[in-house]
Amino acid sequence: MRRLVMLALSSWLVFCSSPEQTREQPFRPNIIYIYTDQQHANMMSCAGNSWLSTPAMDYIAENGIRFTRAYTTNPVCSPARVSLITGRFASDFRDNDGNVVRENRGSMRIPVIPQEVRETTIAAFLKQVGYDLVYGGKEHLPKGLTPTELGFYDITDNERSELAAKTVEYIGQQHDRPYFMVVSLINPHDICYMAIRDHSDPENPLLLRGKTELETLDWALQYPDSVTEEVFYARYCPPVPPNLEPQEDEPQAIKSMLNLRDFRVNARENYTDQDWRRHRWAYCRLTERVDGQIQLILDALKQSGQEENTLVLFSSDHGDLDGAHRMEHKTAFYEESTNVPFMAMWKGRIPAGQVDSVHLVSNGLDLLPTLCDYAGIAGASDPRGRSLRPLFEGQPVEWRTTLGVESEIGWMVVGPDKLKYIRYDITGTEERLHDLSRDPYEKTHFTDHPDYQEKMDLLRKDLEETWFRSKI
Repeated sequence: MRRLVMLALSSWLVFCSSPEQTREQPFRPNIIYIYTDQQHANMMSCAGNSWLSTPAMDYIAENGIRFTRAYTTNPVCSPARVSLITGRFASDFRDNDGNVVRENRGSMRIPVIPQEVRETTIAAFLKQVGYDLVYGGKEHLPKGLTPTELGFYDITDNERSELAAKTVEYIGQQHDRPYFMVVSLINPHDICYMAIRDHSDPENPLLLRGKTELETLDWALQYPDSVTEEVFYARYCPPVPPNLEPQEDEPQAIKSMLNLRDFRVNARENYTDQDWRRHRWAYCRLTERVDGQIQLILDALKQSGQEENTLVLFSSDHGDLDGAHRMEHKTAFYEESTNVPFMAMWKGRIPAGQVDSVHLVSNGLDLLPTLCDYAGIAGASDPRGRSLRPLFEGQPVEWRTTLGVESEIGWMVVGPDKLKYIRYDITGTEERLHDLSRDPYEKTHFTDHPDYQEKMDLLRKDLEETWFRSKI
C-alpha cells in the first residue's frame, strides 16, 4: 500500500509540474564585450596589417570568428554608444531642441528616455534572466542611458590601465550568477589629439583637460630606441595610405564637415607626407597599447578557469580616417571611419578561425538580439537587428542584403556586391555610389556611370523605405 501511495504521489507531481518547471533551462554564459574607441577594421594584425602587432585581438580571431563587413550605426562616439545600449539608431531619439539626433552634441542632450526604450535595452533584457551587469570605462551617454541609471555595477570610470586591472579583479572573483560586462577602453582614440594640438590654440579646452591623452600621444609618437629619423622613415614608419588625396569630385558635404573644425582643415592643408606617416605610426602604437590591456583581460579569463563558459565579443564604436583623403578623425562615410572590427569567441561553441567576408553586420543593431539569444530570452528593440548566433555557429540562415548607417552629414546604405549608396544632406542633397570591388580606397565614385543606374535605384529605394523612411 505504501508503495502504491508513493507511486501515485510521484505521478501527481509530474502531472502538476508546468512545462517551464520541467524544461531544461539554457546554459547562460558569462559575456564580456570589449569595446575600443576609434579603431577601424584594418587596425589589427589578424586583418593583414603588418605595421602593428595585436596578439590579444588576434587570439580572439584565431579562436572564434572575425567579420570584415561590420559597420557602426554612426561613425562618431556618442551616437554609436547610444546604439550599443539600446539596439537602436541614435536618430530614433530627439535632442532637447526637438532635432533628430545624429551627432555627439545632440546625443548627449536627449532629455527623456521613453519607458518603451528603458524596458528594451540590453540591461533590461539580461536582468530579466538573472545576469549581473557590470560596466567599466568610457560612457559618453546621455543621463537617461548611463550604465548606473540602467542598473550596471560601475567598476571604474577609468578608461585605461586601471580599467584593465579592475576587469581582471572582477573576473577572478567567485560568481554565483552569470555576468554581462562591458569593458569600454579609450584607445586608440588619443590619436585625435595630434591634429588638435598641431593646429589649435594652446588654450583650447580639449588640450587643457587632456594631460593624460597628450602624454599618451607623446609616448606613441616616439621613435624606436636608437633609431635615427632617416632609418625611422625608411624602415619603421607606415607609408601614406593609397588614398591620401581627396576623392575625385569630392562632395561639398565633406568640405563643410571639415570646416566645422579648424584643426581638420589645417591638417588637410598643412600636413606633409611625413606628418601623415607619423600620424599613422602613432595610431598603430595606440592600438598596440589597448591590445596590451585586452591581453591582461584574456589572461585573467584563462586563469579563472571560465574561458570555456564565457562568450567574448570585441568591437569598436567607429574608426579613424587615418590619413585617407587627407583627413583624420571620423564622421565621414568612408570605410576607414565606418567599417569596424567585430569578432566573437566562445571556445567549444563557436568554431575557431572563421573569417566572414560576406554577411553585413551592425555592431549597434545586432549586439542586443545576439546577447539575448545566448541568454535564452527573446529580446528585440529595432526589428532590423538580428542575432548573430547562427553566423557564429555556422548555421544556415537567411541574412540581410543591405545595411543602414547614419551620420551628421547624411545617410548610407551598404549593399550587395560591395556597393555603397550615400545621400549627403548638410549642404543640399548630394548622391554618391561607390563600388569597393573596383575602387576599394574610394578614390572616385560611380554615381553617374550608366552601368550602375539600376543598382543605385534599388539602394536609393532601400535607404528611403527600409532604413530611414521617416528621417530623410
